[in-house]
Amino acid sequence: MKKLSFIALVLFSTLSIISCKKFLTVVPKTQMPQNVLFSTEGGFKDALTGAYIQMKESGLYGLAMTQTTMEYLTSSWDVTNNTTEQRIGLFNYADAGVEGSLEGIYAKEYAVIASLNAILGQIDARKDVFTTPGMYETIKSECLAMRAYCHFDVLRLFGPIPVTTDAGNMLPYVTKLSTMPNPKITFDQFKQALLKDLAEAELLVKDIDPITQYSLAQLRSPSQTSVFNPADTYMAYRYLRLNYYAIKGIQARAYLWFNDKDKAYECAKLLIEAKNTDGSPKFRLGTSADMTAQDYVLTAEHIFGLYDFNMYAKFTTNYNGGILKKGTSATTITNQLYGNTGTDIREANLWELITLANQAKCYITKKYKVVEKPTNIAADFKQIPMIRISEMYLIAAEVAPLAEGQAYWATFRQSRNISTSILPTDPLQRSLEVVKEFRKEFYAEGQSFFAYKRINAPKANFLFAPSAATLNYLIPVPKTDAVN
Repeated sequence: MKKLSFIALVLFSTLSIISCKKFLTVVPKTQMPQNVLFSTEGGFKDALTGAYIQMKESGLYGLAMTQTTMEYLTSSWDVTNNTTEQRIGLFNYADAGVEGSLEGIYAKEYAVIASLNAILGQIDARKDVFTTPGMYETIKSECLAMRAYCHFDVLRLFGPIPVTTDAGNMLPYVTKLSTMPNPKITFDQFKQALLKDLAEAELLVKDIDPITQYSLAQLRSPSQTSVFNPADTYMAYRYLRLNYYAIKGIQARAYLWFNDKDKAYECAKLLIEAKNTDGSPKFRLGTSADMTAQDYVLTAEHIFGLYDFNMYAKFTTNYNGGILKKGTSATTITNQLYGNTGTDIREANLWELITLANQAKCYITKKYKVVEKPTNIAADFKQIPMIRISEMYLIAAEVAPLAEGQAYWATFRQSRNISTSILPTDPLQRSLEVVKEFRKEFYAEGQSFFAYKRINAPKANFLFAPSAATLNYLIPVPKTDAVN
């Protein structure tokens, strides 16, 4: 095991394979002594950039947590018989291939957390190296928020069903880089640690984050001739980082998971009502015009997204190559998913029938279809959506007082060009109705399994669940977990 005086510099190289026995330890290929790396403000910035690069690896949010493994759990893609992908959709967690896929996610989430803890373990003691106003607060806030984001997804994936927390795994909430195993804690203890990180992250940047003062367009174009001219462009492009509003978005998700409906609504409402200085919405719901402009991922909705240089290549391989596909006729997507509305902008714009090299036809989503070399930054849509404003509308629709929830529901459905329906008065039926939209809205974003698990949705409400599947939301912690 490497000495803790070294941490991974994944900005310059990828992590080497992490031993199953060392999930909470980073073993890097390229190393730099901490006293050198953290001797300058630039070193802290590089280390945090490295953590973002870890997040968007294919084994995490670059594919597994958004488009592949998490979507196989909800049978979003056609699969071949007797494959790991099929067994994931059958919830066969004892299968070696399934174990390996889920174990990889667990390991990589904690590897990101370890990198963040390396930064957080040094930042207060070395606060004097920061010379740019607000940089210390920003970097520390982003580290805390990212640590919470990763822990929260570990909890959602491997933790208990939140409506029945007496059954299910206990998990470690890791706040220090250490060679010693970290103790597993109760659901409530995990909740408190998560909310503490988010509260501290929020307090650090609430009054200084440029995203609260400038529009997304202005943040995208920093210059001496622009309204937005930061002393350090590291403070630009805040929508690609865990900014103040992203923290509120994680809080909205977390409070919803913990069934604190009032606070979930409070956070979602703050984001929906966030305004630019000219009174326009900070984050607006996407429209058919965005899709006409080939912004299928609806970047105007992104409260937090990850920029993926490889999105074009991934789309070419996984979607155009027919690896991630669903159905061979319009029935599967148009009828089963969208209800054959004939108007839904997702139904009309996000899917296409392609012919593969073997002449077979299949439907693929265009959500991640991008131009390889866009002509300008405004036309560069290579963003993996991590938190979107549409999710905040759906959270508000579910948990706000009924009349207010109905108004958010109507606004959301209007943006998708579908007729407004009346939300049920019964809380569970209301949740089930909203989750139907989650299924449509976050296809290929890895959110549907969490939506179903949160309310312990029965199989009858689990769209595309195989007839042979026995629904099971309780995923075992990997057998080789280092904290056992």
